[in-house]
Amino acid sequence: MKVVDSISTLRHTVNAWRRNGESVGLVPTMGNLHDGHLKLVKKAKAHNDNVVVSIFVNPMQFGANEDLDAYPRTIEEDKAKLISIGADAVFLPSVAEMYPAGLDAQTFVEVPGISDSHCGASRPGHFRGVATVVTKLFNMVQPDDAFFGEKDFQQLQVIRALARDLSMAVTIHGIPTEREASGLAMSSRNGYLSEEEKATASAIYEEMQRVKAGIEGGNIDFSELEDAMVANLEAKGFKKDYCQVVNASTFKAATANDKELVLLVAMFMGKTRLIDNLQITR
Repeated sequence: MKVVDSISTLRHTVNAWRRNGESVGLVPTMGNLHDGHLKLVKKAKAHNDNVVVSIFVNPMQFGANEDLDAYPRTIEEDKAKLISIGADAVFLPSVAEMYPAGLDAQTFVEVPGISDSHCGASRPGHFRGVATVVTKLFNMVQPDDAFFGEKDFQQLQVIRALARDLSMAVTIHGIPTEREASGLAMSSRNGYLSEEEKATASAIYEEMQRVKAGIEGGNIDFSELEDAMVANLEAKGFKKDYCQVVNASTFKAATANDKELVLLVAMFMGKTRLIDNLQITR
């Protein structure tokens, strides 16, 4: 596996593959890799001759009071995991390499509408940071395919929109959420939880399944289902950020006429913010 930390070396590596007629897949990550990330790399390997995994804790997508400094960084362990599953290159840029003029002077990409609600409302500027860094990575690698987890469902839709709207020649693949045996969605932030909190956190998935069963059983009183889920989780010690059934395309509150839905959830367990979602077809 090639380990590169500069844009010029990354491009040189990718261009060599291109000259051989080989395809390129990209898996952007912030590191602290778990089985969900590795699933993305395996899917990329199945689709492409070569796979680049980027590891970059992107300061542009963190707010002033968020966990940028505390975000787990496990580079050596991550490299070992990537070698074990056959990644072809890992890109480990510094902040200065990615943003040489500094964040304040950085041109940015913003996807209107879909970026404004839910995680976008809770974390102002978050999706601007995501869209900008992903656009930069797409320009650096120019991949045939790029792979993202569906756990960050809103992020996935933001990335699909920017690729479409900016006429990028990349196919975006959304890969189903990888879960612990308990149902808890795998996330680097799960490492912030105590064992007791982690056991309790599995209740999010249990409650989502209950909402899904209700909707599939014909209940279209979405507010009632949402309120019951929040009440059950708050009784277990969670604090609500948001919990809403939405139209899967528009992210607006679901109506009786909508058929493709997504239950979007963000809850705090102590100081740890956990997100999850469940797609539902009526």
